[in-house]
Amino acid sequence: MTHILVATDAWHPQINGVVRTLTMMARTARSLGVEVSFLTPESFRTFAMPGYRDLRLALPGPSRIARLIDAAKPHSIHIATEGPIGLLVRRYCRKHGLPFTTSFHTRFPEYVSARSPIPESWIWRALRWFHKPSQAVMAATPALAAELRQRGFRNVVLWSRGVDTSLFHPRDVDLCLPQPVFLNVGRVAVEKNLEAFLDLELPGTKVVVGDGPARAALEHKYPEAVFLGARHGEELAEIYAAADVFVFPSRTDTFGLVLLEALASGVPVAAFPVTGPRDVIGTTPVGALDDDLRDACLKALKIPRTACVDFAALHTWQASARVFVDHATNVRPVPPEGEVAATEFGAEERHFAAMPAAPPGSR
Repeated sequence: MTHILVATDAWHPQINGVVRTLTMMARTARSLGVEVSFLTPESFRTFAMPGYRDLRLALPGPSRIARLIDAAKPHSIHIATEGPIGLLVRRYCRKHGLPFTTSFHTRFPEYVSARSPIPESWIWRALRWFHKPSQAVMAATPALAAELRQRGFRNVVLWSRGVDTSLFHPRDVDLCLPQPVFLNVGRVAVEKNLEAFLDLELPGTKVVVGDGPARAALEHKYPEAVFLGARHGEELAEIYAAADVFVFPSRTDTFGLVLLEALASGVPVAAFPVTGPRDVIGTTPVGALDDDLRDACLKALKIPRTACVDFAALHTWQASARVFVDHATNVRPVPPEGEVAATEFGAEERHFAAMPAAPPGSR
């Protein structure tokens, strides 16, 4: 059986799009005769990320990284995140001449710049350095792939996402709240732009599902909204199904897995016409994309739920996993760089490692 080792700094118990994507991809890949294992923060000491006490970053060491990779004996290596684990796995692969692939999940530059004075251009430069040796930089949407190529990234390929329609599907659920119900699901943090949703004058009820550093402040500022905290599995699926419109105010998400979950539940989407929702929805009649988010919400109320379900049925994890496996295994040998790569910790890598951490992934 083909064995792919995925290195990721984002892992359970985190709740975000990276973790959900990797988990579902690995589960589905087994039906394709492929074993996917993970090198995660579970193998190392961790510390709470500043500003995100519920998210923890690993403190990996080069020797332990080497032992874990050697013990796994993978046929292919994929680096999913640009954090401490990703950095050391990248260095190991460079030293030993192992080809690897990477993926671009998070708009790291925007997230870091929202929390620090570091210019976005510096972060994009560091990201280009990180992904430069990758034989396939996997991007979730055509627009993101085009942007990465424009910014100087090489070997950019598409890897779209899927949705679990056995979990997320229409069902008769009543939240016993004034209708219509306008729902948002995701991390409650500044980069999600939730105030653009919560500021809207809308009929019915605004519901926010998720947790994060901005939750307490938003609950205090918007007492009329209903904050349900984090929800999982069937409970989450029932909340989706009870909503009338899914509101996605983020302007920075690279994909927005929650969009497919909402659509599979029969819930139309209201969003800004930006990369994530525009690439997922396009011109299909399952959502309303408008710079006036309130107008988008009201337009979405008129969209048939059956159209949303039919659209989501086209996005399966089987297809997503097959594309990932093809990219991850279609690599060519590279010569080892030996001790040169082992000491490759120049100015650009030090700058990258010193940057304030951004949230490792998005829902």
